[in-house]
Amino acid sequence: MNFSITPVTDKAGKMKFIKSQWLFYKNDKNWVPPLISDRLKTLDTEKNPFYKHSQIQLFLAWSNNEIIGRIAAIINDNHNKTHNDKVGFFGFFECIDNQEVANALFDTAEKWLKERGMNIMRGPINPSMNDEIALLIDGFDSPPVMMMTYNPKYYIPLHENAGLHKVKDVYAYLLTPEGYQTDKIKRFQKIIKERHNVTIRQLNLKDKVQLQKDITTIKEIYNAAWMPNWGFVKWTSEEFDFIAADLKQIADPRVALIAESNGKIAGFGLALPNINEALIYNKNGSMLGAIWHMMIAKKKMNFVRIIALGLMPEFKGSGIDAILYWEIGDRGTKAGYTNGEASWVLEDNEPMNRGLTTTMNANVYKTYRVYEREIKE
Repeated sequence: MNFSITPVTDKAGKMKFIKSQWLFYKNDKNWVPPLISDRLKTLDTEKNPFYKHSQIQLFLAWSNNEIIGRIAAIINDNHNKTHNDKVGFFGFFECIDNQEVANALFDTAEKWLKERGMNIMRGPINPSMNDEIALLIDGFDSPPVMMMTYNPKYYIPLHENAGLHKVKDVYAYLLTPEGYQTDKIKRFQKIIKERHNVTIRQLNLKDKVQLQKDITTIKEIYNAAWMPNWGFVKWTSEEFDFIAADLKQIADPRVALIAESNGKIAGFGLALPNINEALIYNKNGSMLGAIWHMMIAKKKMNFVRIIALGLMPEFKGSGIDAILYWEIGDRGTKAGYTNGEASWVLEDNEPMNRGLTTTMNANVYKTYRVYEREIKE
């Protein structure tokens, strides 16, 4: 096949890179178009604080003046400092069903990373572990929830035939009221609550001073609780504030909770309304269209994503995480949410996987995979 790959060097090229995604999902009923403004914000190397410690280069594959693929090569200096390695990342991958084109895209990203001293290429990561990650490998029968990835099935062999191998799987669990609203679970969480004198409060989105305190608290818990996890890199204050500004626009305080034990902060659980239930109809990715569809679908959205749940290290093993899951489920049901997704969870995060399956009776319904390959000398 006659094609070429070129780097994106200007704003016009960046917009072509973003909008090219529509070319690969024309007839896919489960694809949720991203907001163009969100993608521009994510890839803005001047305003997104991620790029204060990271680099990115976008590439487009062309044939007969048509885009047939894209990829980004990414270096996250904070990741490499944290884990003492030289891992480069690829992300935002899209491609026609052609192994030759896919190979060339991966090779191009690898070459860019190699020239900057990296010895491993890992992905898809869009653009960091704190954003969208991994390739969907199982669970193609329903749309993704907010901030989770989606791709055609043929992307799996495109990755694996290019010499990329599994480094880690992550799971998405489906939560239903029938699963966790059992007498046994209700009694269990009540016992834990009394044992540790636990109180639960929701975020106050209207009190700006208290909200900022809570956001700071959540950042501290997140950075402490996730530290042992594979691939984790601490948020900088600027990065956390950057994403918090967006998330609080859609947050529902009824399912955004902080747990305290004897008056001391113990943990938090954050679930967000699945705005993808509205955005799936916003075919052109415009902000105006998103607002319109959100207004129409607001009362019909009945799905939440538990995007983060963690405890301070001293409360690990206390069972307070089970209380947070219960409270999100119970309060979410009362608020009109009928189902939820807990994601993503590392395949080897035994406490979290065990808690979801045994405590909440949840089932894995989507699996995602992070790949890597060695960058040869």
